[in-house]
Amino acid sequence: MSADCFSLTISNAIAHIVLNRPEAFNSMNRDFWNELPALVREIDEGAKARVIVISSTGKHFTAGMDISVFTDGESLGAAGADRYARAEAFRHFVKLLQDTFSCLEDARMPVIAAIQGGCIGAGVDMTSACDIRFATADAFFQIAEINIAMTADVGTFPRLCKLIPDGWVRELAYSGRRLPAAKAKEIGLVNEVFSTHEAMLAHVMALAAEIAEKSPLAVAGSKQAIKYARDHATADALDHIATWQAGMFSPEHIAEAFAAKAQQRAGAFPDLAPLRKKM
Repeated sequence: MSADCFSLTISNAIAHIVLNRPEAFNSMNRDFWNELPALVREIDEGAKARVIVISSTGKHFTAGMDISVFTDGESLGAAGADRYARAEAFRHFVKLLQDTFSCLEDARMPVIAAIQGGCIGAGVDMTSACDIRFATADAFFQIAEINIAMTADVGTFPRLCKLIPDGWVRELAYSGRRLPAAKAKEIGLVNEVFSTHEAMLAHVMALAAEIAEKSPLAVAGSKQAIKYARDHATADALDHIATWQAGMFSPEHIAEAFAAKAQQRAGAFPDLAPLRKKM
């Protein structure tokens, strides 16, 4: 599909989605919220890649929500409607925005974020929905909504609270302070920090290539099990993975993995199957 806010390339089973509005600091205008889930679902449902990489262009990864999303009138409900009816409609609008980033978490393949400069406001919502995050030394994260008298609502708190210590979430949420890349690594938000954007992307693409060589079924099962374990009790998560294995355990894939290792070659695993979109 064509997109105004992103470019997409797919090569060697890696889908690379790039935010490409550097002149606007990659702010998230209305097109962004429609295009991102469409791109991700096209890749996921069509099983077009084994890994998704998200990177950006220019000085900042993203400046966050473009204020026009909230000021163009459409998002606030019909003019003249009862205030409570407008509030109910606005709730559904927020849930629509949330779904834009939930698609990253719901995708069957891992999503890796490569972050430079500012990752501000909804950028934190977005990257917290990714599986793995890397950053450049100049990167920073900011829950900026508090600075415009808002509560972050598109996914930051449900996910960030399970990624970094509670005290750090509260400090960032209440103060609007910037979290520098070095501290983000120290508290576990990013896996590694790089001196340049080029070095970060080289590392990210190498990791993506390594993941793409693994069994896509096993990787999808791992992602599903990790997500389920995060949101459920240990006993429930153990039962869930046992049920998964009962249906998805593949002796053929395991045999191929051992053979590939013995022969010092990449494994030849089948891709995930495309998903049926409708009856």
